[in-house]
This record gives sequence, C-alpha cells and structure tokens, in this order.
Amino acid sequence: MFQKIIDQAKKDLQKATDNFKSDMMKLRASSLSPELLEDIRADCFGTEMPIKQLGSISALSNREIMVQLWDKSYVEGVLKAIEREGLILSSRIDGASIYFTAPSLTTESRNDLIKLLNKKKEEAFQELRRLRDKAWKDLQDEFAKGEIREDDKFKGRDKLDESVRDSREKMDEMAEKKEKEILG
Repeated sequence: MFQKIIDQAKKDLQKATDNFKSDMMKLRASSLSPELLEDIRADCFGTEMPIKQLGSISALSNREIMVQLWDKSYVEGVLKAIEREGLILSSRIDGASIYFTAPSLTTESRNDLIKLLNKKKEEAFQELRRLRDKAWKDLQDEFAKGEIREDDKFKGRDKLDESVRDSREKMDEMAEKKEKEILG
C-alpha cells in the first residue's frame, strides 16, 4: 500500500520538474526560441487557445521570432496575449504574420531575468515541499488506519525524501545552466 503512495508522489514530482523545465525554456536568454511563445494563451473568438494552435512559430534569428497565423483575424488576440505576458518584444505585422524582435539584453535586464529565474526556482522548491508533505501525510494516515506497518511508513518516508532530493538536484542543475545562458 505504501508503494502506491510513493509511486504517485514520484509522478507528481516528475510533473513538477517538467513544469519547471517548461518555465526555464520560456525565460529568454541570449536568443529567442519558439517555446517562449507557443503555450501563451490568446483570445480567439472568445476562446483561449495556445498560440501554437493558431499558427506556426519559427525563429528567424537569435533575436527574432515569426508567428505565421492560420487566419489574419487572430492577430489582435495574439498581440494582446504577448503584451499580457510582459515579454519585452517589439512587433511588426505583415498580413497574418507577426514578427517579434527582442532588444539586446542589458546588464539590468540580465539581472532582472536572474531574479525571475530565482523566483521560479523558489516556487518550484515550494511545490516539491508541498508534494512531499502531502505524501508523508498520506503515509501517516495509512499507518494510523493500520493499513501499513511502522517500518513501511519510515521506509516510505526515506524513499520519498530520496525522490524529492533527486527532483531538487535536477531543478538546481537546470537553473544553473539557465543562469549561465542568461549571463552569456
């Protein structure tokens, strides 16, 4: 029974790690990537849809991305969505295509990105702690009900701590790599 709780916790921890990785991809470093825009949700006839479903996104250079929309009527919604995200990109419209250009990173903007990176990392670590606490509570509840033995409860806690440690180390590595990328 305790293994079921641990397996679920591992899935949740992996999902949290994947979400953190996705957040890291969205942080602009020395070059723009299509991942920066693809999951941003834009209003399309009253429905929120990810930009990647409204057209194709391609990187034209390190500092320019083009969004080729399937329909010209999506342009306004996409522009508003990008603005809402707070991405500092200038845009140029050509029919159903939008060209986004990023200014060069200054020392100040690099420092701002690193602050944002550290904030995202701390939020991810809080999520790991929350998931660990939830799984530990589940183990204690199962023990209190007599579903698992005391040694299994502590064995489960050890496995849980190991999984959390692994996830945290992965996140630390990703953040370190992204910081180096930002600093150039």
